[in-house]
Amino acid sequence: MGEKTKAHELAEKQKEISISEFFTKNRHLLGFDNPTRALLMAVKEAVDNSLDACDEASILPELIIEIKELSEERFRVIVEDNGPGILKQNLPNVFGKLLYGSKFHRYVQNRGQQGIGISAVVLYSQLTTGKPIKVISRISEKRPAYYYELNIDTLKNEPKILKENEVEWKKSHGIRVEIELEGRYLKGKQSVDEYVKQVAVVNPHAEIIYTNPDNEKINFPRATNELPRQAQEIKPHPYGLELGNLISMLSVTKARSLTGFFTGDFSRVGKKTAEEICEKAKIKSEASPRLITRDQAELLLKSIKETKIMAPSADCLSPIGAELLEKSMKKEFVADYYATVSRSPDVYRGFPFLIEVGIAYGGDLPKDEQVRLLRFANRVPLLYQQGACALTESFAETNWKPYGLQQSGLNPPVGPALVVVQISSVWVPFTSEAKEAVAHYPEIIKELKLALQDCGRKLGIYIRKHVHAQEQRDKANLFENYIPELASSLSNISGESKTEIEAKLKKILKKNIKEILGEINNEAQE
Repeated sequence: MGEKTKAHELAEKQKEISISEFFTKNRHLLGFDNPTRALLMAVKEAVDNSLDACDEASILPELIIEIKELSEERFRVIVEDNGPGILKQNLPNVFGKLLYGSKFHRYVQNRGQQGIGISAVVLYSQLTTGKPIKVISRISEKRPAYYYELNIDTLKNEPKILKENEVEWKKSHGIRVEIELEGRYLKGKQSVDEYVKQVAVVNPHAEIIYTNPDNEKINFPRATNELPRQAQEIKPHPYGLELGNLISMLSVTKARSLTGFFTGDFSRVGKKTAEEICEKAKIKSEASPRLITRDQAELLLKSIKETKIMAPSADCLSPIGAELLEKSMKKEFVADYYATVSRSPDVYRGFPFLIEVGIAYGGDLPKDEQVRLLRFANRVPLLYQQGACALTESFAETNWKPYGLQQSGLNPPVGPALVVVQISSVWVPFTSEAKEAVAHYPEIIKELKLALQDCGRKLGIYIRKHVHAQEQRDKANLFENYIPELASSLSNISGESKTEIEAKLKKILKKNIKEILGEINNEAQE
């Protein structure tokens, strides 16, 4: 053998890195960057899984969430649901293997997407306490419940089962997850308490019983017994393709011709549209997809962009709906007025999405503070990274002055109001794996602003018609209190009867108020 070079020495140090190892060193990418947020993420990922499972199985969710403080920096999180449960053979991989799940390749609205969430919580727990996750699963009252204790082999990204046996469990079906981790419990706008409350707002069909570390038990009853519209899986849309995706799809398709490939593997592509794409690319429509070269694929991609194709179906989405969003907001926020809007679906990069906005005004909401913005994506609260989010940017850039709120420059408006913004999509474009901020796509920002303006106009009509009218009545009542004193002074000067002067002043006041209220009502109608 020849002389050992530096390249040989370096090669000996090179080895494959498992995804578990990577996130062990980079847990901040998943949202576990501080103890407060880590506790929130543990609850969030378990709750997301429970709600998704219940929705897919058409079960009205009943969630029990409990956080027990074991010491100042150690907590036990328990989340229990009445969902369909998980098959015995699949359970270890669901909780003990990163990038394992059923949602990544599906074009349908879900809370989770990457198959990282709950297994990342297991990984964090393992790092900070060394304790395994404890899971009970039952799929039917006719089947036994199974109990597992497991953690993750980070070198192999595989589950390591520590205990496995049948147990007695009162539920006929569902999942119970118990996990111990380092964390910190705080009150406030980014707390677990706030997260659970916001989950209840955008999941009006769910009943949630939550017990916090202070042993305070809070019940969030469901606002409706109707299940959300079941989202239907769709095929990808050609407008969302990139060259690498197209080449990959061409190499694995079962279709024997390009016409069959486009009509069978994509959404909204008919035979005529497929033939038009091929004709523009100057490639025969009966050509075998597997024989298409890279250069030909590039021509096909170019012709796709030049061909008019119907927007993808919105059946893959499950929006809340304006009526139900308003009902849910009334349940959780005390206000005088509510307005909600649910827009028609639109598309970015071939992915369907839909924007919903709600506004609560008056009541117990603080008058002299900035209007609070609550952000949601696929019915999941976004509590962090507000400044980096397209939802926040669209909210601040909307001109709220015409709608009756105070605003300075591009700052958020000030007034007794609260705004809810929700995006539903088969693939929400988050800015990071922590899934806390939505990327700045022009199509999304445009729809957001239109939805905010729709709600703003409704709010403006209410403020002009009711709030301004009440202000005028208050002024009239204040002036009326001074009428006796004014009448007495005028009587002394003119010699006219005080009673007659009072009657005249009251008549003038009543006439003027009536005219002012009429003007306010006309403005509101306009």
